[in-house]
Amino acid sequence: MQAKTPSESCSIMTDLVLPSETNPLNNLFGGELLARMDRCASIAARRHSRRIVVTASVNHVAFNRSIPLGSVVTVEANVSRAFKSSMEIFLDVWVEDRESGDRTKANEAIYTFVAVDDTGRPVKIPPLQPESELEKQRYDAALRRKQLSLVLAGKMKPSDATELKALFE
Repeated sequence: MQAKTPSESCSIMTDLVLPSETNPLNNLFGGELLARMDRCASIAARRHSRRIVVTASVNHVAFNRSIPLGSVVTVEANVSRAFKSSMEIFLDVWVEDRESGDRTKANEAIYTFVAVDDTGRPVKIPPLQPESELEKQRYDAALRRKQLSLVLAGKMKPSDATELKALFE
């Protein structure tokens, strides 16, 4: 299987924050943002794998800035690493200033998707070839995150977590 680059599967979704999507403080509901990120990430995962994909986990979400009513919100999803059948998707959420048009990073998240066949069984996916420095950093960090997750779930012995041991040596 030929490797793909993150740019080949990048997904960008831009939308407005409407009144029905806000809390009593007139900011975007966190759950609404999670749903937007899930949809955007699933498109990136599907583009990379060219298969049906399912959300396996939401590994990290940081709500760093509130997103007010009427804001233009852009969610960018990129595959940060492809494993055997799973993919880590890194999401950046940007909010656009209404007057200046300047974009500010508001939130970020990391999701994991698994590519499956028509019966729901995991299938092999292409490897990922990062290009930019940021893509390479996210690619390397994805293996550490996966190993940590496996150790915490009891699916990997700490002594086998080579990337984690390297952090403490």
